[in-house]
Amino acid sequence: MAFFGLFSKEKKETLNKGLEKTKDSFFSKLTRSIVGKSKVDAEVLDELEEILITSDVGVDTTLKIIERIEQRVARDKVMNTSELNTVLKEEIIALLAENDQDVLSDNFEFKNKPHVIMVVGVNGVGKTTTIGKLANQFKAQGLKVVLGAADTFRAAAVDQLIIWSERVGVPIVQQGMGADPASVAYDTLQSAKAQNADVVIIDTAGRLHNKINLMTELSKIRRVMEKVIPDAPHEVLLVLDGSTGQNAYEQAKQFSLATQINALAITKLDGTAKGGVVIGISDQMQIPVKYIGVGEGINDLQFFVKEEFVDSLFN
Repeated sequence: MAFFGLFSKEKKETLNKGLEKTKDSFFSKLTRSIVGKSKVDAEVLDELEEILITSDVGVDTTLKIIERIEQRVARDKVMNTSELNTVLKEEIIALLAENDQDVLSDNFEFKNKPHVIMVVGVNGVGKTTTIGKLANQFKAQGLKVVLGAADTFRAAAVDQLIIWSERVGVPIVQQGMGADPASVAYDTLQSAKAQNADVVIIDTAGRLHNKINLMTELSKIRRVMEKVIPDAPHEVLLVLDGSTGQNAYEQAKQFSLATQINALAITKLDGTAKGGVVIGISDQMQIPVKYIGVGEGINDLQFFVKEEFVDSLFN
């Protein structure tokens, strides 16, 4: 069973279009930096460093990339500026491959049934929309999906998830605003088992302004779910807004302190020139970026593959 239709011509075109703002910004800066220069020297590398940082790749990841290129310049003695794009692309791919935690499978199968995904993230990052798009794509693969509306802190979150469940055509368990999130999660897993579901997606509240309460709530949800399905949740997916640049990285760090995260989804890349944040987060967090949002369409949530992403950036 092919996962999410990887990698059709349509998917590649959507990815290319979704990264246009990042590419235009990055390469216009890079082109200006090497005008009139024939070889890569210290001045060119200084400018490249600034370009990478201002593209939200992040300081630590940028320094790694620059160091790698410096080593190649020293080894090759002379590197023409015309080679810089190719070398930069190769070194970014090599860097990300060292932290390669991709979970790509051409034959998509869950080890657990139902496979339980707990989704976390602050308000406004596209968390509920990501859940809806995931549910749609899982259903398109012939999988039976159940949603759980455990973000009971906001009525809008529950209402929005109900709308998505109706749009996609999957069942939802909800108790309305103010209900105990752990109770919703418990009922959702019980319902999913009764329906012999393949996938359960649990929405949760993300209130970073009070990290202690967040940690307590997420821990309680985990404990309650384990009573129904041992080892649940099997996946804790943190949704981040790519257009916030380095703030997304800070959110990732804060959430990783509040609960164990094992997958990331970075949304809204089509509306920003800060797509470099994907490289920095993937490198620095040691948590795999699993999905990227590159458009508003229901099918514009894509499985993240490092090589495809970097190829598109340099296309």
